[in-house]
Amino acid sequence: MTTQDKVARRKLSLLELASDLKNVSKACKTMGYSRQQFYEIRRSFQTYGSQGLVDRLPGARGPHPNRVEEAVEKAILDHCLVCPTHGSVRVAQELVLKGVQVSSGGVRGVWSRHDLLTKHDRLMRFEKHARAEGLHLTDEQVKVLEKFSPEFRERHIETRYTGELVAVDTFFVGVLKGVGRVYMQSVMDCFSRYAWGRLYTSKLPVTAVHILNEDVLPFFEIYQTKIKNVLSDNGREFCGRMDAHPYELFLQLEGIQHRKTQVRRPQSNGFVERFHKTILDEHFRIQGRSKWYESVEQMQTDLEAYLVKYNTKRPHQGRGMEGRTPLTVFEAGLELVPEEAEEQNQPEELPAA
Repeated sequence: MTTQDKVARRKLSLLELASDLKNVSKACKTMGYSRQQFYEIRRSFQTYGSQGLVDRLPGARGPHPNRVEEAVEKAILDHCLVCPTHGSVRVAQELVLKGVQVSSGGVRGVWSRHDLLTKHDRLMRFEKHARAEGLHLTDEQVKVLEKFSPEFRERHIETRYTGELVAVDTFFVGVLKGVGRVYMQSVMDCFSRYAWGRLYTSKLPVTAVHILNEDVLPFFEIYQTKIKNVLSDNGREFCGRMDAHPYELFLQLEGIQHRKTQVRRPQSNGFVERFHKTILDEHFRIQGRSKWYESVEQMQTDLEAYLVKYNTKRPHQGRGMEGRTPLTVFEAGLELVPEEAEEQNQPEELPAA
């Protein structure tokens, strides 16, 4: 029995008690009702019968007569999938320009029926729709989603084994008196966080090629493995014509695929960006205040000493590292290399003479 049924039975008991006692005042006092309530209950019972004893909420029954048409409601919901951050007044104005007449109150009424009154609710609906339909998000839509959705904001680059993805970037260290600007070419294996770095006085393509050829590739050759993909931003030292740019030509010769981040989104290369913050706080800012450098070679010597500590002795707190050192994870990731990748790493046999 529902609460409404219990209330209706109590009202019926009031009417029966008044009929038995033939005294309305005494029956109301016994049941806890006022005389005015008694006469309203009796009038409803005489007019509608037992259904009149059930409490009815005020307002229209069924769809409200002033509800917007289905076509207008669909236009409002479709607009929210394109611009989920627009307010009710903005949505009404945009739809008027498209020939759909609706007020801001009508827009809010549609939002209320679909639980979309808040900007956060509309953004969550937009995100679910984007995932289901596989829509291409604009930069503005991605930025808004990252602001309101922690799940969307905290996406990560997924790597399965050592060498699957290597991130590269150029970091401006500072200005050295008598030398000029100093840049660091940074390279990091995204699976193990093992990092390499070299200092240069320019950020030309030849510097990006030099660190790969002198430091990174020889290290991978020691472990008899190769790099599958390189991830970089769209800087001129990394990107250019495939048939003329030194960096692009070098990657083609080594059989490495070049992947680029989205324009104006450094988060896409977050591994190496976080490495820059770490090395700036733990090395450059400390050494720059405790030692006077006169050449890039002196800075490079101290940088190499720090990288040895970073890769072999410093516990890493990154996602999936669990306090292990990058070298430990690098070596453990070699066992996870799939068979097809291992076959590609095997040197080709020379034909018999």
